[in-house]
Amino acid sequence: MVFCCSAKQDDQTKAIERQLHNERKILRRQVKILLLGSGESGKSTFIKQMNIIHGAGEFTADEVRAYRQQIYQNVISAMRILLDARSKLNIPWEKPERDKNVPEIMRFTVADLLKGIDYTTFVDISSVIQDFWEDAAIKQTFEKRNLFQISDSCQYFFDHMNRIAMPNFLPTNKDILYCRKATRGICEHTFEINKIPFRADASVDCHQLRLFRFIDVGGQRSQRQKWFQCFTDITKKVPKSDIRQYFSDFTGDHMNVRDVQFFLVDKFETSRRDRARPFFYHYTTAIDTENIRRVFIDVRDTILQQNLKSLMMQ
Repeated sequence: MVFCCSAKQDDQTKAIERQLHNERKILRRQVKILLLGSGESGKSTFIKQMNIIHGAGEFTADEVRAYRQQIYQNVISAMRILLDARSKLNIPWEKPERDKNVPEIMRFTVADLLKGIDYTTFVDISSVIQDFWEDAAIKQTFEKRNLFQISDSCQYFFDHMNRIAMPNFLPTNKDILYCRKATRGICEHTFEINKIPFRADASVDCHQLRLFRFIDVGGQRSQRQKWFQCFTDITKKVPKSDIRQYFSDFTGDHMNVRDVQFFLVDKFETSRRDRARPFFYHYTTAIDTENIRRVFIDVRDTILQQNLKSLMMQ
């Protein structure tokens, strides 16, 4: 009987050791990345790009339906903001008769939008929204968006209202990238990515699949207290910035792309603490999938070169 119990204990011990060994193998190939940044700095859009490039490539049917409702909400919310701003800025209507339709949009409360907008409701007001967007007063208000808070992506949706209001509308990947939804709490997304040697470790095969865990946290001030609980066992932190925050002291030509690019690079360059470390920069936009793909490859190659250099010095 003693021998029987001992054999069972040995089997249990071996099973536990195998499980621990497998978990250690998973952890060795796991890279945990924390995305940090203010609201609308592009964190969630970056995650969407990772899903397109390194995940399934497409969003699930349930996700697409959820994004459709969110796009309806984005459109109505943005038009409410523009109508309110036009009134406060005292910008006269191009066609004054349009003013009588303002209540049709302003009747939607924040609570209504949070509950979700169904297709029937959206179709009923879609022509009114299109009519407003065609008015020079709303276009002029949008041009003054530096004076109030509104998502830049709303222009994309207003320009595609005919398609969005169709009964068979299903958001494309591009639509989803433009769709804005504030992150609440902490969201974790996992992708398997090949040949990304984040650690300079000769014992780790750089050709094996890496398990990337991206931690996306809410960027609004009320959400930032939750950041601290995410810092445990982080491999890398990726800060994201909303460049609109940096233009208060920009003195160059706002219409000159090179002026803007040099200004932004200088902002990041002057804020660096460790001058000995190399500084790389890429000009990109979070909604350009192919551009993000190229940047990711460039970053991968840079990491590989740095790690090979470190291994040779060991």
